[in-house]
Amino acid sequence: MSPLEGEVAFGVELPRPPRRRHPRFAVPHHLWSAAMNEQTNLPEITVGELSLSIKRTMEDAFPYVRVRGEIFNYKGPHASGHAYFCLKDSQARIDAIVWRTAMPRLKFKPEEGLEVVATGKISTYPGRSSYQLIIEQLEPAGAGALMALLEERKKTLAAEGLFAEERKRPIPYLPRVIGVVTSPTGAVIRDILHRLTDRLPTHVLVWPSRVQGEGAAEQVAAAIRGFNALAPDGALPRPDVLIVARGGGSLEDLWCFNEEIVVRAAAESGIPLISAVGHETDWTLIDLASDVRAPTPTAAAEMAVPVRAELAAIMEDRSRRLWGSLSRLVQERRNQLRAAERGLPRLSDLLAMPRQRLDTLWVSLPMALRNNTRQHRNRLDVTRSRLSRRHLDERIVRARERVEWLGERKERAEAVALQRRREVLDRLAGLLSALSHEKTLERGFALVYRQEGSLIHRAGEGRPGEEVRLKFADGEIGAKLDGEEPPPRPARGSKPKSPRVPAKQTDLFDE
Repeated sequence: MSPLEGEVAFGVELPRPPRRRHPRFAVPHHLWSAAMNEQTNLPEITVGELSLSIKRTMEDAFPYVRVRGEIFNYKGPHASGHAYFCLKDSQARIDAIVWRTAMPRLKFKPEEGLEVVATGKISTYPGRSSYQLIIEQLEPAGAGALMALLEERKKTLAAEGLFAEERKRPIPYLPRVIGVVTSPTGAVIRDILHRLTDRLPTHVLVWPSRVQGEGAAEQVAAAIRGFNALAPDGALPRPDVLIVARGGGSLEDLWCFNEEIVVRAAAESGIPLISAVGHETDWTLIDLASDVRAPTPTAAAEMAVPVRAELAAIMEDRSRRLWGSLSRLVQERRNQLRAAERGLPRLSDLLAMPRQRLDTLWVSLPMALRNNTRQHRNRLDVTRSRLSRRHLDERIVRARERVEWLGERKERAEAVALQRRREVLDRLAGLLSALSHEKTLERGFALVYRQEGSLIHRAGEGRPGEEVRLKFADGEIGAKLDGEEPPPRPARGSKPKSPRVPAKQTDLFDE
């Protein structure tokens, strides 16, 4: 429908154009002319002015609305911080925007497929002449939608193993320090402290946190991680057990304990954690991720510490049982010792044989001493006789004679060895002289050398006209080769073969 067909422009309702003429319902000509004149007399406006007028009209007509629908096409906040998505039902859909400044004030963050009730204003976007819902508040459309979202989130986190039983740890029996995450002004912290004081006074650290509404989930998760970040030996002691507590309330009131950031912080906690959120009939996702779930905050305090009187009674009973066990053990050992004592022989019987043997040795001791003295005296006499001067002189004379004899043998052996080496040397010298080329030269032979000093061994190695040196036994003279160049010498080992003349074969029958 165009703006002229029954729309509102500047607060004036424009008449509809005449319908197409029908033979049975013809419009008089004067009425048609009047309508056309009225439309022609309208003031002209620009597109921007028309869009702005429509924007003001819609904002004035719909200052605030509550729209119920399903979130569609939600992809998270934009880089600018604004969130853009659609609200739809079975009949239509409308664009929606959550400005960056309004996002922190939302009780529930937008999630794809969640049915919500959005409160906001209708406005238009002049650039596209489209209208949209500016959302300022967002809440689930009833408990059914929240339960559906809760079940879906529960399945997703369970698939990651955050609720597995093998992850859960036992609570320390006597914790030295207990950390509590809750509101510092509510009745919950007073109930916990009162119960701890009645049962067993313990050092308690309270991390203040919101437990409902905007920012509660982030504060609870930060408190759990903050306790885990404390050093065991730091100035602020690290708790041995944590209690995350809140009183009862509706599903919407307890929703921050179903947020994924809180569940993951509880599952990642290195300190055993007790969840005490709501009443016994309430349950949240942190109950599944914690190590132990307490039905109430008071019950969480009872789980954390035992009763002091009961502990004293237990200690007294165990002490009494321990002393009784020790008494029975001592009596049993005493009886065993007495039985063993009766089985042992008498002391006089044990010492009779050693005493008799001692008496025998005592009687034989003087004789043994005399025999030992006699043996040592005999060995001393023998040694003394060997050390007499005459005996020593005889040994020296024999040793001197042996040394002289060995010296004579040494001289004779050296002379014989020297003579043998001289004979060998003479034979080698004669052999060397016989094989020397100088002896050959003395018999009239000569060696032929080239000018550079190389020796000519064969006639084929010399060239006609080549100057050479002839070495004789008594000196050298120069010479010059003459004559024709000799034919090449045949290879060593090869001999010319004479032609073989076949013999005449005789007749076997010739006589």
